[in-house]
Amino acid sequence: MFSINRRTKGEFAFDLVNNLVMLCICFITLYPIWYVLVIAFNDGQDAMLGGIYWWPRVFSLKNFQAVFNNSGIMTAMWITVAKTLIGVVAHVFFTAMVAYALSRKDLIGGKFYILMGTITMIFSGGLIPTFLLIRDLHMLDKFIVYIIPVLFSFFDLIIFMTFFREIPDGLEEAARIDGANDWSIFLRVVLPVSMPVIATIALFHGVYQWNDYFTGIIYVNNELLQPIQTFLYRVVAQSSSNQMVVAVQASAVTKTVTSQSIKLATMVVTTLPIVFAYPFLQRYFVKGMMIGSIKG
Repeated sequence: MFSINRRTKGEFAFDLVNNLVMLCICFITLYPIWYVLVIAFNDGQDAMLGGIYWWPRVFSLKNFQAVFNNSGIMTAMWITVAKTLIGVVAHVFFTAMVAYALSRKDLIGGKFYILMGTITMIFSGGLIPTFLLIRDLHMLDKFIVYIIPVLFSFFDLIIFMTFFREIPDGLEEAARIDGANDWSIFLRVVLPVSMPVIATIALFHGVYQWNDYFTGIIYVNNELLQPIQTFLYRVVAQSSSNQMVVAVQASAVTKTVTSQSIKLATMVVTTLPIVFAYPFLQRYFVKGMMIGSIKG
C-alpha cells in the first residue's frame, strides 16, 4: 500500500528549486547589510586596501568612536530621536481621536468626511503649494515642521476606524451607565483595548519619522535642527564626508578613519534603533494587521 504522503520526483524538484531561489533572494537582500556591518567594524585605512567581503580583517571600533564624538552627528541623532518620539505620540493620538469620531454611526456627515479624506489619498497639492503653505504658517526652520504636517494620515485612520468598529457596543454602554462622557470612553475604554492597532500605527509612523530626510532638506536650513538622515544624505550627496573626517581627526579622536568608514558607521548607527525596536512590537504589529485585514 502506497503512502499518501510520498512525494513525486516532480514535487521534490519543484520544492528544491523554490528553496534555492528563496535562498538566493535572501542572500542578495541580506549581504549588502552584512557588508556595511563588516566595513563599519573594520579599520578605515585597512578597508581602503579592499579584499574584505565576509568579516572584518582588522577589527576596530574607532569608526563608531569617531561618529559618537562628532557633535554634529550627535545633535542630528537627538533631533531624530525627539521628532520620532513626539511625532509618534502626537500622530497616534490625533489620528485615533479622529478615527473614533468617524467610526460612530451617529456622526452627522460622517460619510462626507470619509469621502473627502479618501480624495486626499488620491490627489495632493504637490510640493510647491505645500512649501508655500508651510512658509505662510511660519514653520520653516522650526522643529514643529516635523510634527504638524504629518500629524494626521487618512490611511492610518482607516486602520484605526476598522478596529474601533469591532469593539463591542456593550463596553461603551456600560461606561455611559457609569457616567462617562465621550472623552472618558475614548481615553479609558477605547485606547486601552486598542494596543494592537496602536502598536501597528506607531511602528508605521515611527519608521517614517526615523527614516525621513526629505523634510529636513526642503524645510530646514538650520543645521542644528536637521535629523540624522538629512545629515547622512548631505554627507553622501554633497561629498562633504572628507570635511567630516578632517573635523573628527582635528578633535584627536583617531587618524585611521576614512570618509567611507564613517559613512557606513553612521548608517549602522541610524538603522539599528529601528531594527532593535521591531521585535518588541512584532507581536502587536502582526495582530493589528490581521484585525485590519480580516475583520474589515
